[in-house]
Amino acid sequence: MTVYIDPPIWPGHGRMWSHLVSDASYEELHAFAARIGCPPRAFDRDHYDIPSTQYDVAVRAGAVEVGSKELLHHLKAAGLRRRKR
Repeated sequence: MTVYIDPPIWPGHGRMWSHLVSDASYEELHAFAARIGCPPRAFDRDHYDIPSTQYDVAVRAGAVEVGSKELLHHLKAAGLRRRKR
């Protein structure tokens, strides 16, 4: 069970953002996000949006740094991908 984070390259609301995903379950993802102080409202379908200011916090807590394509691969391989409708 691993939580992955991609680089903060996604712009929005005047900030840069990363995505945080699990390769095991949403429960693991929610628990990890709560441990690093990420609010529930940051959850978007299948990932958490993490501001660049919290990137290092997530990595120090154990999130594995990967590129965006690899992050998506892990999410799909785990069967946790939820696409927009």
